[in-house]
This record gives sequence, structure tokens and C-alpha cells, in this order.
Amino acid sequence: MIKTDVGSVRRAVSKHIGSKVEIRCNLGRHRVDVTEGIITDTYPSIFLISVKNGFEDTFQTVSYSYTDVLTHDVQIKLCKA
Repeated sequence: MIKTDVGSVRRAVSKHIGSKVEIRCNLGRHRVDVTEGIITDTYPSIFLISVKNGFEDTFQTVSYSYTDVLTHDVQIKLCKA
């Protein structure tokens, strides 16, 4: 998703609630975390993604900011069903 302002990122994310996505998160110092999850909810400043825990059959909720997407600290890619 390449967007130019927070409003367009917010609309694009809210349009895909319930969709499976791949998240690439820049952790700094050349470390990248890649996870798959489902967009569960959107709020004015953040959106929530439900990620399956690797050790158990439980889910963990992770929040990301729309500004993280704009600054390319977080990259979202839709997964094919």
C-alpha cells in the first residue's frame, strides 16, 4: 500500500477489515519482523491486527499506527485467500 496522507491510509485499511495481511515491521538496525494476521479493527490513530501465537493456539492483538505505514516503518501486503 503506497499512500500519501493519513486519511487515505485509514480508508484503505478500514476497507480491508477481516482480510488476511502480511506485515513487515522495521525494528531498526537492519532487523525486520514479518508476520501474518487479520485486520480486526480500526480507530482514528491506530489499527489492530490479530496474529496467531507461534507456541500455542492463541491469538495476540498487535496495534500499529497509520503514520508508521506512511513512514514505511510498517508495510502491509494483502494475502491471497
